[in-house]
Amino acid sequence: MNDATLLGLKPRAFEIFNALVTAYLGSGQPIGSKTLAQRLRHDLSPASIRSNMSDLEQAGLLYAPHTSAGRVPTETGLRMFVDGLMEYSPDLVTEDRMSIDGECAVRNISVDELLEKTSRTLSGLSRCASLVLSPASNAELQHFEFVPLGENRALAVLVRMDGKVENRLIDLPPGVPQSALVRASNYMNARLSGRDLTAATGLIRTEIAAQRAELDEVSQRLVEAGVGLWAGDGAADEAVLVMRGQANLLDDIQAGEELDTIRQLFDELEARENALRLLDATTEGDGVKIFIGAENKLFVNTGCALVIAPYHDSKQNVIGAIGVLGPRHMNYARIIPMVDYTSRAIAAVLS
Repeated sequence: MNDATLLGLKPRAFEIFNALVTAYLGSGQPIGSKTLAQRLRHDLSPASIRSNMSDLEQAGLLYAPHTSAGRVPTETGLRMFVDGLMEYSPDLVTEDRMSIDGECAVRNISVDELLEKTSRTLSGLSRCASLVLSPASNAELQHFEFVPLGENRALAVLVRMDGKVENRLIDLPPGVPQSALVRASNYMNARLSGRDLTAATGLIRTEIAAQRAELDEVSQRLVEAGVGLWAGDGAADEAVLVMRGQANLLDDIQAGEELDTIRQLFDELEARENALRLLDATTEGDGVKIFIGAENKLFVNTGCALVIAPYHDSKQNVIGAIGVLGPRHMNYARIIPMVDYTSRAIAAVLS
């Protein structure tokens, strides 16, 4: 039994609903009875269509955005339509598959490069904004080094087993000798290598607290500062979000008020706590997730929807998500399989 049956809709009303939503997703504009009469079979008059549209409106699936005769789907209506698409599992367009495969076929590139290539491809194919969500990396560590920069500054370089390299500037006390930087680097390497950041920093802090570090005072202060660069800011509870193609979404939004709302959405998505919540919501179970309007508080009153899917590592652990952020009238039938295939292609490369 489908949602339309549960709402008491007749097959004819359901046919009109599907035709109206399909037309709306193509144009983004309210759809009237005359337009539907041209799309549907000839035995349905505009008057009959208007009567059914009224039933659909009473069922909470359509509404009139202004005084014109046209109707658009409510968020409830869009959700019912999209759920139907998910059951139908639309096929990926061949050209889209070839474009995605082309980016994922490149070998010997880092994870960051792979995600950049695939997210740019998603943005280009969908003509929407793409986004990549990933938790703060907790991969095992490979190497650490203090690189002197002169003027009492150094660059702390952290290399992870997954190929990610993080660089952070650190201010040094006056007169720190090169030998102290080397001793601190060697000490940290001996304890970081092969451990994740949480385990390594815990070990270092325990040794220092128990006075087992066997470091001179200057080197110990350097080690403490180096540990604090990554472990002191709650990195394990953060998520990183990268967006591309925002201009595509802004081009699709006409009203000035909506433009301001979209820009505010961009700012909120960049906030670490919001990125983490969105990642958590995305990774609750496998497969594509779709957030339409108020279904996620980030998108309330934005006129936007998000289609996003998690990707996994070789151990089937969710390590991030990739998706498309677009107007609520985006082409779901094309974008849902596009996002699903991209997430699976990324997982295949990472496995």
